[in-house]
This record gives sequence, C-alpha cells and structure tokens, in this order.
Amino acid sequence: MPNRLANETSPYLLQHADNPVDWWPWSPEAFAEARERGVPVLLSVGYSSCHWCHVMANESFEDELTAAYLNEHFVNVKVDREERPDIDAVYMEAVQAATGQGGWPMTVFLTADAEPFYFGTYFPPEPRHGMPSFMQVLEGVRTAWVGRPDEVAEVAQRIVRDLAGRQLDYGKAGTPGPEELAQALLGLVREYDATRGGFGGAPKFPPSMVLEFLLRHHARTGAEGALEMAADTCEAMARGGIYDQLGGGFARYSVDREWVVPHFEKMLYDNALLCRVYAHLWRTTGDELARRVALETADFMVRELRTREGGFASALDADSEDPETGKHVEGVYYAWTPAQLREVLGEEDGELAAACFGVTEEGTFEHGMSVLQLPVQGPDIGEERLAGIRERLLAARQARPAPGRDDKIVAAWNGLAIAALAECGAFFDRPDLVERATEAADLLVRVHMDGMARLARTSKDGRVGANAGVLEDYGDVAEGFLALGAVTGEGVWLEFAGFLVDLVLVGFTAEDGSLYDTAHDAERLIRRPQDPTDTAAPSGWTAAAGALLSYAAHTGSQAHRTAAERALAVVHALGPRAPRFIGHGLAVAEALVDGPREVAVVGHPEDPARAELHRIALLGTAPGAVVATGLPGAADGSGGEFPLLAERTLVRELPTAYVCRHFVCARPTTDPVELAEQLGTVRP
Repeated sequence: MPNRLANETSPYLLQHADNPVDWWPWSPEAFAEARERGVPVLLSVGYSSCHWCHVMANESFEDELTAAYLNEHFVNVKVDREERPDIDAVYMEAVQAATGQGGWPMTVFLTADAEPFYFGTYFPPEPRHGMPSFMQVLEGVRTAWVGRPDEVAEVAQRIVRDLAGRQLDYGKAGTPGPEELAQALLGLVREYDATRGGFGGAPKFPPSMVLEFLLRHHARTGAEGALEMAADTCEAMARGGIYDQLGGGFARYSVDREWVVPHFEKMLYDNALLCRVYAHLWRTTGDELARRVALETADFMVRELRTREGGFASALDADSEDPETGKHVEGVYYAWTPAQLREVLGEEDGELAAACFGVTEEGTFEHGMSVLQLPVQGPDIGEERLAGIRERLLAARQARPAPGRDDKIVAAWNGLAIAALAECGAFFDRPDLVERATEAADLLVRVHMDGMARLARTSKDGRVGANAGVLEDYGDVAEGFLALGAVTGEGVWLEFAGFLVDLVLVGFTAEDGSLYDTAHDAERLIRRPQDPTDTAAPSGWTAAAGALLSYAAHTGSQAHRTAAERALAVVHALGPRAPRFIGHGLAVAEALVDGPREVAVVGHPEDPARAELHRIALLGTAPGAVVATGLPGAADGSGGEFPLLAERTLVRELPTAYVCRHFVCARPTTDPVELAEQLGTVRP
C-alpha cells in the first residue's frame, strides 16, 4: 500500500511512495504526530539522481524488518533537497558542524520541535568500514530517547544555540575591488592542478563559476595566466570521461583527479553553467573544441532534459538497468568494452574507436569496461570520420535501457539554462536554441510566477509545486530573463527581471545588505538559512547580486546598484581567502569593477547593419556587459522597453551603438570594428 508520499509531485518522493516505511512529507502534521506519540523524527534528505540514496533505499527503506522498526519508534519524514533547499541547508550545516563532513543521503534525528540531536549520511545494513549498521543507529537513538531524554533535549538545544551563533557578519567588509580580485587569482593559482587542470584532488568537480571568473579577469586585466587556467581546464574536462563523448553534456564530477571516471548523473545546473562557460571561452579565443562542446551540451539539454511543457528536467540518474543482469548499475549506460565497439562498428572501425576513445581490454572503469575519453595522443582520423563513428555509437547506446529522469522543473536551474541557450543561439547562429530558451522562460512566467511575481520553486507536468521559491530562484531566473532580453531585444524580459529583483530587495535583504536564502515570510525553521558560498551552482546570495547589478546597469537604478554592492561585501571577505567557493561572486565582482558596460544598439530591425552591431555587442568580452537593442529612442527620454535606448539616435541615419560605463560614454559608432574595440580586453 502506498504511503503518504503517493500524492507528492517530487519524483524523488514518489520513488519512496511504495516503501514499507510510513513516510511523511515535511509538514506540521508530521511533527504534531511525533509530539503526540512521544517519538523522535527521522529526517531523510536526498534527491532522485543520488546514487547512494538509491543504495540506502534498496538496502534499508525497502526492507520489511527495518521499516517495521522505523514505523514503530519514529515518525519518518522524506525531503527532496532540490524542492526544499532551505531545509537541506539548515540541517546540512548541522551535520557538517557535528561530523566535519556532509553529503546525501542525509540522515538526521530530530525532536518534535525539529531540533536535531544526532546526524549521519549513508548507513549500511551491516557494520562496514568502521560505520555502524543503520539498525544499530536506530536502536542507539531509540535507547537514548527513552533512557536519557534530558540529555537528548540538552544536546538538541545546544546544537540550535550553536547554529544561531554562526550568523554571518559580512555587511561591513566593504565592496570588492581590483586588489581583492588579484588576491583571489593568486589563491586559485596555489590550488591549481597544472598537470590535469581544475582545482584540488579527487573527487574533482567542474569549477564552472571559477572558470567564468578567470575568463572575466583575463578580459579586464589581460592576465594570460587566468586565461590559461580556464582554457586548459576546459580542454581537460572536454577530453575526459566526465564529458559524454557521444551525446554531449557533463556528469556531476570525476571520482579521480584525471577526469577519467565520472559519477555519472547529469544535472541541469552543471550543464547549463558549463555550456555558457565553453561558449564564453570560444568568444574569447575562437577555440573550435570549446565551440563544439558548448553546442553539444546545449543540444544534450534540449534532447534529453526538455519536457513536454517546454522546461528542462532536473537530472538524469547515474544508474540504469544492465541488460545482462537486469540490475540497476551505475554507469552501465555510458561505458564500453572493445568487443562492444567492434560489435557496433565492425573490426576496423571498432579498433579505431577503441584507440580514439581510450577503450582498453583492462578497462578504465569497472568489469573491464571503459568510459569514453578523447586523449590528445589518440589517432588523428579526421573530424568527419570521427563524427560518423560517434553517431553510430550513440544510436547503439540509445537502444540500451536509459537512466531515469527527474522530470521536475526547478526554477533556478531553468534560469541558468535559459541564459546558456539564449547566448549559444546568438553566438552560433542557432535560432532554435533561442526559441527553446524563450519557451522555458514562458513556462516560468505562466506556471511558476504568481500575480505578485513571486516564484514557486518547482513544477512537474505543468502543475506548480507547493514550495515557495528561494533566493537562488529569484537570482538565477532574473539572470536568465536578462540574458534572453539581451539576445532577443524583447524588453518584456527586462520587465520580468525587474519584478524579481524588486522582490529580492523587499523580501530577502537584511538591514546590513546581506541576503537570506528564504523570504521574510517563509516557513520558520530552526535557523534562517544564509549561505553565500558558491558550490555546485551559484548561491542565491551571489546570483541575486549579479542580477541586481545587471538590472541597475540597464535602468540606472541607484537602489539596485547599492544593493548589489552591499551584497558583494561577502566577496570582499571570502574572495581572497576561499576563491574556489565564491566563484560566481568573483565573476560578478569583475563586472562591478569593469562597470559593467552598458551597450545600446539602435536601428531598424530589418537592417542587417543593426544585426551585425548587435552580434558584436553580444560577443564583447567586457565582464558582465549589458546589451539592449531596438528602435532609436524618443527625444523625450523614454527608451521604450529598454531604458538604455532613451535618446539614442541614429548617426548619419545608420544603425548606431553606444557604449557607456561609470557615467561616461564612448563616441557613438556605426563601425563594427570600433564597437569591438570598445568592448574588448582592457589592458592595464
């Protein structure tokens, strides 16, 4: 019989709807039940593409004896961290503070007042590698709850007090400037893996936001070392197993330092961010590999993540069914043996493919299988022949049982995808990608945004979820709308972005200018989450700062500019000390230091000269430059849909571009070459 999760919209929660565990969704009713029964709450947090979440579910939550013990002694609450990042953030902070590490599945035991008193992540069904079994943990918690209730209550209250004492105080740090950005670059140089690209050791994550900072820093200062780190890391990832050499798109991370073996789930946010980074790398260098990866990643998102409603699904699972055993196995969809290559391609092309993609008899993964790579030292067989081989292998792979897909639409991640697809469409003359971006933006407006412009966090199958949007939703969706407006010349997207950033000002901002992850009227948890660090995706804090800054550049609004500067005080504090974990904030700070530049292109829509100037404007590398295009502005100071177009007239009746920054404007130009110079790299 299905449990209480059967009516939820989250694919992750629905995966547990048939568990023998009597799961509750997060709700006041669950905690009221715990209070009435006098039992603790087991909070289990995960997400649908999480490999170890599936493992723990199979081992423990589907086990009848374990479920019976859970149902008798606990109220059991399941949370999808992607639907409720606020809950995840609050309790993950507690887990990390108590244990020094965190991850998913997250397992937390709470009082009926939602106060945590015992923590963990994955627990095995039997004691293993120094870890207690899950049943031992349950029995230990139960014994403490019944036998030492005062001690449990004291521990829970102390943890809540400790969390409250961890309030951030970055409001007085000051606005980041060139010195802090130079110090951040130096910190990244110290942690850079000069042999393999990227930062740190295994596991190695794609540093998308740090790469964007490096590209912007190079554009502003001309620092060749910054560009070299970005370009070399992008090439290493694109040639590694973390990149899907057949279907495009990136896996979540590499388990090794060399980018060979990925953790195979594919997340929308990773691919949106990396798609944009590779497009920006191409914009800077003209590198053909960067162009190919940007387009293939965009096509992957459209082909495999786009939903019927026009949005983009959250993720593809790491696991899929092994046709030989019928079991779900991580990576089996993507890995190959030499024999499998020969079976699809024939002897000659099979041997060639093995050499091109680094497939060996011993294997680079498990069970003699290899993850496809594109080694530099591989045979040079020509792009056309290699493309044919890739096409045939992709067709064969599509006959395999596919990984599961989490079909929920997360507002923030769709905002990132909108920005990436819009820019790729503009850069590479792919109007279809701009159309897909527009359709996703339309979905967010129609389904996720209410009459007061407040965002819902998720939707599925066109049905809006019950959870309110958090700060990252407002920041990332506003960023997507601003990028789409720049590409399409449709000012309505600037207007929608304005609604969202205005809500950031009134709903998420503290008196000192710092930002909270949840709105002032959101559900009260044991602590109001406030995390400025950029990890897998931009934090809400830095995403909102970027959107505020761009909106201010478009409109001249001093209130939004001031809010952006005050929010960026966190970059002043963290940038020099922890640059890997504030990458998006550093990228936004580069735009702040550079201006950002304001570009207005006016002319008649059918005039190809206007289209050329518009394209040059979009291809400019000046950090965070904002672009508006449309008809010449009226002399009364109105700019129509874009305030930047106000009083912008044609020069000699020709389409004209205007570039301004720091309240100073360059000479209006009708010459694409001169415009490119105005938006190019600024040498020190």
